[in-house]
Amino acid sequence: MSNIMQFIKTNRLLTIVVFSYIVLSMFMPDKAVQSLQNSLYYIKEMLMIMPVVLLLTALITAWVPKKTIEKNLGSNSGIKGSILSFLLGSFSAGPIYAAFPVCKALLSKGASISNIVILLSTWAVVKVPMLLNETKFLGPKFMIFRWILTTISIFIMGYITSKLIKKEDLPSEDIKKDAKAGILDISSEYCIGCGLCVKIAPGYFKIDNKKANIINQDIIEEEVKAVNGAIEKCPSKAIKYTCISEPNLTNIE
Repeated sequence: MSNIMQFIKTNRLLTIVVFSYIVLSMFMPDKAVQSLQNSLYYIKEMLMIMPVVLLLTALITAWVPKKTIEKNLGSNSGIKGSILSFLLGSFSAGPIYAAFPVCKALLSKGASISNIVILLSTWAVVKVPMLLNETKFLGPKFMIFRWILTTISIFIMGYITSKLIKKEDLPSEDIKKDAKAGILDISSEYCIGCGLCVKIAPGYFKIDNKKANIINQDIIEEEVKAVNGAIEKCPSKAIKYTCISEPNLTNIE
């Protein structure tokens, strides 16, 4: 029973979705079937797109130096960083959910909140392929004025968000030195079996059937940095640490 309750606490959103399907199937079975079909369609779409996205995030994590991201997209990048974020979002491909792991990888490398908001917003509403379709159906004049107003709004939103939200407010998987209890977990669907976590923290990870597995949940203080390193350097961001006693975690200096 305790394992079930812990699973529910760790996967609240999934639990709510499953419960909603159960209730819907009891009272509106036709709607439940239609909703399930729609969900399966998007899951299929995600399974086709996410491997490419995870590969991109792996490349960002492994090959792009942190100083490069900080220089071009960091808090001191100025208008150059904002324009670069806008261009990256404008020429991106894929649905908006594909942008989230990319943006998380950029944040971990030093990108600013403002530039991430600009990238996400641009990815969602002013992508070049979408503008071409907008021109076709609504005309060039409508597209141009809408693009101008949307672009102004995006830069304003980025500035305001950066003032209201700091990086410390964002969720982190890093482990604090004084964390009393937590759960180390690996998402097998995201793990690519690279073995990097085993090299960094061999006392806590092992490769089994081409996937990484947790072999030890008892993280001692001397090994915190090693496990944090495995979490940070995992190319597919498959490793997570959920602190039970202290949910607001910070990086180890």
